[in-house]
Amino acid sequence: MLVGLFSKTPEDIEFKKNIDQFKKFKKLVKKKQYPEALKLGLDYLEKVPYNHDALFTIGGIYYLKNKFRTAISYFDRALETGDTDVEVLLLKAYAHQKLQENQISLDCCKKIQNIDPKNKSMINLLSELNS
Repeated sequence: MLVGLFSKTPEDIEFKKNIDQFKKFKKLVKKKQYPEALKLGLDYLEKVPYNHDALFTIGGIYYLKNKFRTAISYFDRALETGDTDVEVLLLKAYAHQKLQENQISLDCCKKIQNIDPKNKSMINLLSELNS
């Protein structure tokens, strides 16, 4: 009876593999090995499609690669799981600014203003957008 209590199910093993893959993904990002991180992160998202941190990080990699439209799609997915994440909203606002979609960027800034009215990055972006 005790053997069954402590044995691992296939779900437990898969869960552990996913955690290990996510840790490896984060290490690659930290080392700025973005091509490898992107490949591993996208594979991870196929198994765990709503990991907020992974979505934000992959969006950030695409942002760094100047693939703003793709970055925004990941930021939008991340915001589905955490719509008050100021960092995601801010990068989304910057991406829209880069695409010269200033009204959408302003809308993101307004959301940030409601959450964190003293956010310096948002205040700076707002002044850029309004000038």
